Amino acid sequence: MSYMTEEANNSKETHNEGETTTTPTAPEAPPVLKTLIDRPSDFRFHAAYMTYSDAFDKATSADIKQKLNESITALSSEQIDYETFYRQISQYRTELNPDHFGGRGRPFIETQRKKDWRKREERASRNKRHGR
Repeated sequence: MSYMTEEANNSKETHNEGETTTTPTAPEAPPVLKTLIDRPSDFRFHAAYMTYSDAFDKATSADIKQKLNESITALSSEQIDYETFYRQISQYRTELNPDHFGGRGRPFIETQRKKDWRKREERASRNKRHGR
């Protein structure tokens, strides 16, 4: 008969008839916490922190969260500039919201001249007035 128990020191014991084997398991990494260093009086840093915060909240991987923490910490200690910060964080923003940041083709916005718009509106109102 074989059964397994788990001890408090993260090791698994397998008990076979008269045999006990202990194999250590990898300890789980502690969750990565958000860095709280916002400066609302500094507009540029506050905007960068809000971007970091959104990316951090949407991230699921502890590795991504750790890299985001490193980027905001380096920015707050002025080891990197804002351009470098946004360049580092952009890849994580793309992963989290690919439609907005993916660059898979910009949305096409159709524009027209005011003169063309007036012409079209006059024609539409004329046709409506005369029942066409």
